[in-house]
Amino acid sequence: MQGYIININKAKDEDLIVTILTKEKQYTTYRFYGARHSVINLGYKIDFELQHSYKSSIPQLRNVLHLAKKWNIQREKMYIWQQFIKSFYTHLKGIEDMESFYFDLLDFSYDIWNEQSSKRIAIESYIKLLEFEGRLHDDFICFECEKKIEQEVSFLRAFLPAHKQCSYTNSYDIAHAKELFSNKSTMFFDDSKIENLWQLTCEGF
Repeated sequence: MQGYIININKAKDEDLIVTILTKEKQYTTYRFYGARHSVINLGYKIDFELQHSYKSSIPQLRNVLHLAKKWNIQREKMYIWQQFIKSFYTHLKGIEDMESFYFDLLDFSYDIWNEQSSKRIAIESYIKLLEFEGRLHDDFICFECEKKIEQEVSFLRAFLPAHKQCSYTNSYDIAHAKELFSNKSTMFFDDSKIENLWQLTCEGF
């Protein structure tokens, strides 16, 4: 079975509670500390097995293999990846049965993470998630005053559109925003704008 480690919590001693997102389910597993265990980390894509016991309602995480990419050893790219993937844990917390969309979105992002700006990939993926969940407000009606946005657009959390004068946040060219929403492309945003949109993404899904 394959999945992404989206959260790790310490248990007693050096044992760990590990949350793994797979194509069909989200698993909460127990990882016993031991010198023979392979190293695991937040954001790793792993192949793994689960061992169930009548003594515990949480399965034990066994036989873990890290399905690594070369960029996993690049500190900055891995750090951005971990920030991005942590949002999935917060967003999907408490849900056991999963639609394959979430795993597939992570899988696609994981495969291309080294091909272009990691922050751009994360932003574009977030827009895809909002669209999938029916939360992408591509009508560009201001969330605050409920009037049509014609030129500069600002965004609140979850990319809710608003007039700049209504939100007092960073603003963007409406044409560039429409390109982002319709084609899931950040190509028209310069690096400074991308940094602003990345910070918005980090506020959570």
